[in-house]
Amino acid sequence: MLRAIVFIAVLFTLAVGTVLGLALSKPDDFRVERAILIKAPPGKIAPLINDLHAWRGWSPYETKDPAMQRTYSGAESGKGAIYQWSGNKHVGSGRMEIVDVTPSKTVIKLDFLTPFEGHNIAEFSLQPEGDATAVKWSMHGPAPLLSKVMQVFLNMDRMIGDDFAAGLASLKAIAER
Repeated sequence: MLRAIVFIAVLFTLAVGTVLGLALSKPDDFRVERAILIKAPPGKIAPLINDLHAWRGWSPYETKDPAMQRTYSGAESGKGAIYQWSGNKHVGSGRMEIVDVTPSKTVIKLDFLTPFEGHNIAEFSLQPEGDATAVKWSMHGPAPLLSKVMQVFLNMDRMIGDDFAAGLASLKAIAER
């Protein structure tokens, strides 16, 4: 019996050590990015990004929890606009604030509260390409140890990237109307 307990303890220690070793080999920062070409000028797309109320029409997170609680404050749109949300396990809770807007870029400070705390930056860049606009949605920030452990088991780029791709496709559909 004692041999079995020792064997299990050794296996457990090796498993934890392996996971921690893999986690510690992950980068200290992360970046997720997706892009799409939208047949509309930047002037038609930017308001859909800079007015946080408009996100209800294209954000992929709206479909994950239609009953999500939303609060808007600060500026009506653009720099200083604030959006807070609280929803189910798929969207969690948090706050975002537009901190910078130029004709070609919108920068948003993201503070996730649940299910995991995180503080990141999201950026939307708009680059004219003929009669269309290349739109890039990215998010970057620090990767603390808990995030690195999660990355051992989950492909964060795919999880977040798939959401970004879906959101950009919805943004495209609205902007091209």
